[in-house]
Amino acid sequence: MLQVCLNGARGRVECPYLPVTPEELAATAREAVAAGAQDIHLHPKNGDGEDTLDPAAVAAALTAVRSAVPGIPVGVTTGAWATPHPETRASQVRSWTVLPDHASVNWHEDGAAEVAAALLERGVGIEAGIYSGTPAARRFLDWPESHRVLRVLAEITDADPHTAVRSAAGLLDDLRPAATSRILLHGEGEAAWPVLRLAAARRLDTRIGLEDTLRLPDGAPADTNADLIRAARESIRQAGHGGERGARSTA
Repeated sequence: MLQVCLNGARGRVECPYLPVTPEELAATAREAVAAGAQDIHLHPKNGDGEDTLDPAAVAAALTAVRSAVPGIPVGVTTGAWATPHPETRASQVRSWTVLPDHASVNWHEDGAAEVAAALLERGVGIEAGIYSGTPAARRFLDWPESHRVLRVLAEITDADPHTAVRSAAGLLDDLRPAATSRILLHGEGEAAWPVLRLAAARRLDTRIGLEDTLRLPDGAPADTNADLIRAARESIRQAGHGGERGARSTA
């Protein structure tokens, strides 16, 4: 499975063409799905372009994107940078009026289990975000409900293209006890493409989008999420994966 991450915690200063409003998210989602994306991850924004878990903003983003790409799963973040206090974060999840198909929960953040419990209560799939270089893998594996997540996001924070693949292999080793969970592996910045190729070689789900990188594999600027998805499909094809279906980790 190839997921597109439409915007992330970036702002327009960093990326002038970043999709921020519900209408912009819908337009770029439509283009990305036409290019081959099979799942969507997005960060709802407030009027200042900042990430938010506010029910109205979440509802507006989800409604617009679903109208543009009916039938495609759509997920959101629950990152602590949007709402630092764990109890408030969980309360916001419980107050959502429009529910995403899935939501990411970062297990290095305080309150991850509380937020995950709120999502399970609402029937929302959990993407368990496991950052490399943090205690997240052990915290997640120690959680009694870890078997209930939709998938594990193996998120490589090492942005050095020369070492990120090694970091990714190490994190996958740490996640061996979660063998029953589907794994989506991805990197960021200059390491996004080497890690994506590793994911393809290991037949894992992966993702790409303006959240993870602003450049194509050759270093040229990427103007749209669709450009990144097309490049990712070609990289996956070259790895012999085909990009048409994900697989459970055997790493």
